[in-house]
Amino acid sequence: MAGRMVLVCIIVILCLGGCTSHKIDAEGLEASQPVRSLSTGAERPDGSDVRAAMIDFLREQNLPELESVEVWQNDYGPGLKLTTAHYEVLTTLLRPVMLSRSPGFVESAYRAYNRQLPEPVETEPRFVIYLFADRTQWEDFTRDFAGEQAEIFCRIKAGAYYHQDACVAYDIGPERTFSVLGHEGWHQFNDRHFKFRLPSWLDEGVAMLFEAQNPEDGSFDFQPADNAYRLNALRNTLERNGMMSLEELIATTPGDVLATDQTEAVMAFYSQAYALVRFLRESRSGERLDTYHRLLADGLRGDWPLDGVSRKIAMDRSVPRNILWNHIVGLVLFQEYVGDDFEPVEQEYLAFCRRIVADCPGDS
Repeated sequence: MAGRMVLVCIIVILCLGGCTSHKIDAEGLEASQPVRSLSTGAERPDGSDVRAAMIDFLREQNLPELESVEVWQNDYGPGLKLTTAHYEVLTTLLRPVMLSRSPGFVESAYRAYNRQLPEPVETEPRFVIYLFADRTQWEDFTRDFAGEQAEIFCRIKAGAYYHQDACVAYDIGPERTFSVLGHEGWHQFNDRHFKFRLPSWLDEGVAMLFEAQNPEDGSFDFQPADNAYRLNALRNTLERNGMMSLEELIATTPGDVLATDQTEAVMAFYSQAYALVRFLRESRSGERLDTYHRLLADGLRGDWPLDGVSRKIAMDRSVPRNILWNHIVGLVLFQEYVGDDFEPVEQEYLAFCRRIVADCPGDS
């Protein structure tokens, strides 16, 4: 959307072993290197043969979530537009597996985002996702699309970003590509529908619920407890006594930790935010789940108890979400919805963190 503040999750691939085969993406800034372009197998320079073949292939699959497929004319490579009930996927990644799974993935993610709310919302117009076959296409598009933000995005080593109401990704393997799209898709969803923007601990923590997923009969099942990357990072943070205090965590932004240029600090913030959202959803056999849903629902409706200045920044995406706002609002919301006595909640949270990493085998 024009004039909206950029919401970006900087994602770097750091594959670690752990609970499952899921290899999820962590955040950081590193110099990027172009990757080899994937061949589409097209016989004509404009890719018309492979596009026609892929259109026929998709139509033959009778995918329940795919409403239409057509040629996407663009300057970056032979492309298709896949339309579902809530998404337009504009892609040059003409690989049968990714093309056939993408409609089911985006609609499964949309339903999963809605399940974070007491009542579902309907989106209009459709969300837009750009998915490119290789990094060169992605960088070329980013420089045309993102303006002065382009150079920041091009420093992403491997992953995706959300900007101007669109998610933009390129192929980093089926599982990891869907992981980053699931994460960035949450930012896209809440930025459009929520009256108030979310503080960082909540926004990033919820986004990480959609990183680990399993395909099931054309749809996808999201399994936060299978997020081996975040769990391994959380274990490492616990083992080196690097846990941020709960009060520090909920007042922190990704910019705070990225500015330190310390990978361990970055991993601590993201893994702890992931664990904190799971704590609100799962601890005491789900006793706090209603609180979690109310917290998000009130953000959706604009009902958080904020002062005038904080409320204005929360509502107006053209006003920068500065560090001070994030600190103030993060603390206010936690105190209002979870509790203002941090010590007992923190002890319970730490015990929860130890339990979920204990349930996940270490690196082999």
